[in-house]
Amino acid sequence: MDIKVNSNTAIVFDLDDTLYNEVEFLKSAFKDIAINIDEHNWPKTYSMMFSLHRSKKNVFDILNKEFKIPKDDLIKIYRNHIPNIKAFPGVFDFLNNIKIKNGFIGIITDGRKITQTNKISSLGIEKFVDALVISEVIGSEKPNINNFEAIQNTFNVDNYLYIADNFRKDFISPKLLGWKTLALIDNGLNIHHNSYQYLKKQYLPDNYFMSYKNLNVV
Repeated sequence: MDIKVNSNTAIVFDLDDTLYNEVEFLKSAFKDIAINIDEHNWPKTYSMMFSLHRSKKNVFDILNKEFKIPKDDLIKIYRNHIPNIKAFPGVFDFLNNIKIKNGFIGIITDGRKITQTNKISSLGIEKFVDALVISEVIGSEKPNINNFEAIQNTFNVDNYLYIADNFRKDFISPKLLGWKTLALIDNGLNIHHNSYQYLKKQYLPDNYFMSYKNLNVV
């Protein structure tokens, strides 16, 4: 798929499950927590935590009862740890090629500032990002149109493309603003996997792709 980019273009991304798989952050956080609370037997604790999560149990409630660790301490580790995560194949080439064509790059993400900035730093993509909108900082979450207008107010270009994954909240507002929209198809590991519930026109992207390796900047 060809993506036309020039100095009048901004390519804007969601973060979680769009530039990497969010489950990798979860696994990284669980490992960090397991090491902190059960250093000498952390693999067993990690295994238990992930099994509980997959069984839709409240992991932190159970850890609190078993290890007598305050839930606030567990949540703090989860939110503030430096994650071991990697961007999807092809992401770095795609971002670099946008820059070669003098395009702008933005990220709009829901979450806490420390958590989301740690993710971006760990992915190694901060050098590409010209504008970052985080829900905790701006005071609203997607699909609030304010989050997207904040990017427009930063770049002031004519052509916007938003790349994301979550049909429920990602594409409604940018479409209202006249942006082009592009969905990364779930690779089977996405945290949110209920896109089938949001197949009405207002939720749908303009187009879809399966890998950043299939996107060509022209």
